[in-house]
Amino acid sequence: MTRPRPNDPRLSTARYRLDRDARSAEEPDDPSDRGQPTMDERAQAVEIAIQQAMRRGDFDGLPGAGKPLQDLGGVRDPDWWIRRKIEREQLTGLGPPALTLRTEDAGMLERLDALPTETAVREALDDFNRRVKEARRQLLGGPPVITRPRDVDAEVAAWRVRAAERRAARERAAEEERAREAARLAAMTWRERRRERRARRAG
Repeated sequence: MTRPRPNDPRLSTARYRLDRDARSAEEPDDPSDRGQPTMDERAQAVEIAIQQAMRRGDFDGLPGAGKPLQDLGGVRDPDWWIRRKIEREQLTGLGPPALTLRTEDAGMLERLDALPTETAVREALDDFNRRVKEARRQLLGGPPVITRPRDVDAEVAAWRVRAAERRAARERAAEEERAREAARLAAMTWRERRRERRARRAG
């Protein structure tokens, strides 16, 4: 049997295997012996960090704290994130008509109450209904248009009632203010009233 030469590939392969086996025997099987944390140690470190942050108050005052999660149990809206961004940042004229019309419809009463006359209310409602009908006729893809046109006569009648209630509230507030002023003047002496009249004329 011939002995392998010093440069024989078989000899190099045998030496590599011996060195590899020796290194494997020296390396520990436990990851903790190599200085690497185990899964339990990592989970414990995370829990400690959370508890320390809670004690520092890092989680206090976060948006939505103490409030129920929104839109639970409702109809799934695949475009909820676009709608939420438009509503949160009060964006106008952006996004598909299905979303912009839905946002506008949600704030319709506030918009109508800011209008001064019934004519302006009717014009705003007619414009809104026209855009809803146009969006329903167009087949451009995107989310479906679920916003319904508004009943103009019913909305105008409701606006009229709310306007009357606002006027009545303003009149009550003015009457209460006049009563407080009369009571204040009645409690003053004639010298105090004269001094106040002089101060008003001078001012």
